[in-house]
Amino acid sequence: MLLEAVCAFILSLGMVYLVKNNAVKLGMIDIPNARSTHREETARGAGIGFFLASMLTLSFFNYTMLLHFPWTYTAIWLIFVVGVLDDHYDTSPNTKFIVIILATVLLYFDGIVIDDLGTYWGKKLSLGWMALPFTIFAVAGFTNALNLADGLDGLAGTISIVILSGFWVVGYMHNDTFIMLFSTIFIASLLAFLVFNWYPASIFMGDSGSLTLGFVISVLAIKSLAYLPTVSILFIAALPILDTLVVMIRRKRSGRSVFSADHCHLHHVLRRFFMEDTRKTVIFLGVFQAVYTFTGLQLDKKMDEGYLLILFGLNIVLFYLFVSTMIKRQKQEC
Repeated sequence: MLLEAVCAFILSLGMVYLVKNNAVKLGMIDIPNARSTHREETARGAGIGFFLASMLTLSFFNYTMLLHFPWTYTAIWLIFVVGVLDDHYDTSPNTKFIVIILATVLLYFDGIVIDDLGTYWGKKLSLGWMALPFTIFAVAGFTNALNLADGLDGLAGTISIVILSGFWVVGYMHNDTFIMLFSTIFIASLLAFLVFNWYPASIFMGDSGSLTLGFVISVLAIKSLAYLPTVSILFIAALPILDTLVVMIRRKRSGRSVFSADHCHLHHVLRRFFMEDTRKTVIFLGVFQAVYTFTGLQLDKKMDEGYLLILFGLNIVLFYLFVSTMIKRQKQEC
């Protein structure tokens, strides 16, 4: 798959460059606001570049996979289109949510659905008629979580590369071409994107990138359930999940809407800790995610997941206490 990776990298490099240079004409400029960490108007929509590079590479080298998973490709394109519209017109959250639901239903027609959650204390937890609703909940949740992680130069790209690398290992170990190919090509495209997005970024990925990446990773996660316990997936993609859960819990406890905006995501907290050093913050979070991903890969499909779920629950508690302590010391209102 080296040829595919090289092709995706070169195509992504060229396409992201084109989007960056034509961002004004395309109407894709990010204007700083009170929540922004950047202070200058910056191009956005790099997701258009690296997504098209990925899909062109996939289509050229593995056209037969399109025939085997037509609904999946359609679903991914749907998410991409609503992401592009959001980068240009600021699409409403409800519109994005409806499209994610529709796209997840399309996955169902290709057999990509969470139909059981594993074995807990000796009892298999099958979802039955709840399989599709639960899959919609899981996909929408993670897609949104990765979107929220796109808050610092290079952060969403770095975290996604780490997570995709974990799924590449799963695909390699179990000879799953779909998982390996998608992981390889998107990793290569994201590496090219980081050439422009590493601090100080000259272009942001935008929702065309973060929404699509979150959805693609969700697809790979569901496919990986054939080889891994469900809780393993929570570890492999832990950072966006933990960060979103903790932020929502804190907002709820303070009497605010769980969807309200603030500066209390982990990347905000750590950036203040590292004296506003974006590079150190991103590298730290990348390593942090790598530790979780490596942990998830050690878990066996045959393991009873009851104790694994308790372990992940403890991680949520520790994560919450850590973030809360840091925020308190920084004297922030969250």
